[in-house]
Amino acid sequence: MRRKWVGGNWKLNGSRAMASALAGAIVDADIGSTVDVALFPPFPYLREVCAACAGSRIVVGGQDSSQHEAGAFTGEVSAAMLRDVGCATVLAGHSERRQFHQESNELVAAKVAQALAHGLTPVLCVGETLEQHEAGATAAVVGNQLAAVMERCGIAAFGHIVIAYEPVWAIGTGRCATPQQAQDVHALLRSQLARDDATIAGSTRIVYGGSVKPGNAAELFAEADIDGGLIGGAALQATDFVSICAAAG
Repeated sequence: MRRKWVGGNWKLNGSRAMASALAGAIVDADIGSTVDVALFPPFPYLREVCAACAGSRIVVGGQDSSQHEAGAFTGEVSAAMLRDVGCATVLAGHSERRQFHQESNELVAAKVAQALAHGLTPVLCVGETLEQHEAGATAAVVGNQLAAVMERCGIAAFGHIVIAYEPVWAIGTGRCATPQQAQDVHALLRSQLARDDATIAGSTRIVYGGSVKPGNAAELFAEADIDGGLIGGAALQATDFVSICAAAG
């Protein structure tokens, strides 16, 4: 049985006070031991959130990291730096990075490789736009996104990777994929892994992101291949986020 995983992506929101208070409230909620929880605050608040989560089972991650080890790359943050400040995980290829920063599948794969090299758990985000969804291209789009990482890192790496399926048309729109729609894509991703290694495919956690709320989380997480969620807006309210974690437990 795969352990459930829930991550809270705070995106470009918050303040130092908010970061400490929100992380503290989530820690104090005593989510329990049946679900793994990660928080992804903006870079300036990593210190506050790491401090708030110290001694708890909740891990902290970066919202992005560079494909470079070090050097003249102003504005970038390396995987080694994230480890140095206490992070255990990092997002890679979030749809907003792909859309607004033109990150290619190959670039995302390079970022995943760097994260793995420094002992971080990459959360590989894949998903299609509304136009691609309506054109029936979902399988091709997410398949290519996954294939780039498989080619760069190898199938064994997925023993240390979480995959997050986040349909772009459902992120922040209030539109959520139906449980069956999400399940179909999750099963597709798992079958793609299974072509290389069925054991790793069976143990890799594939989570859903896209307007997950306390009211729909349990139904989504009940599907066979949905192993939790990457939560956006609902992660900014401790009570909502804790409720979603409880639905995964």
